[in-house]
Amino acid sequence: MDAGGKKLYQIVAAKAVTQWNYNVNVLLVVGATYPQELGEIRSIVGEMPLLVPGIGAQGGEVKSAVTNGKSKNGTGMIINSSRGIIYASEKDDFAEAARAAAIALRDEINLYR
Repeated sequence: MDAGGKKLYQIVAAKAVTQWNYNVNVLLVVGATYPQELGEIRSIVGEMPLLVPGIGAQGGEVKSAVTNGKSKNGTGMIINSSRGIIYASEKDDFAEAARAAAIALRDEINLYR
């Protein structure tokens, strides 16, 4: 949505990092399925933490999400991949499979940090 020459999400990000964040306790939820917009939002909000859902089953890719969403020091993101971990296995080994999926995701995230 265009709002006065800017996209609505750009306006929300700018307000979130300035006038809405007076207690320094705001973060934004930005989907991994839109990595270009994730990068734009990162450039607007600086070091503000971002919750990034959409990795895996929803089509978001770790490399593009981390590359576009990380802060200057390579952090600043809470990446969520519920289905990829919870449903790693439907067999009796579900706990081990979930652990392996979580470790694999962590390692892939760290690869691009």
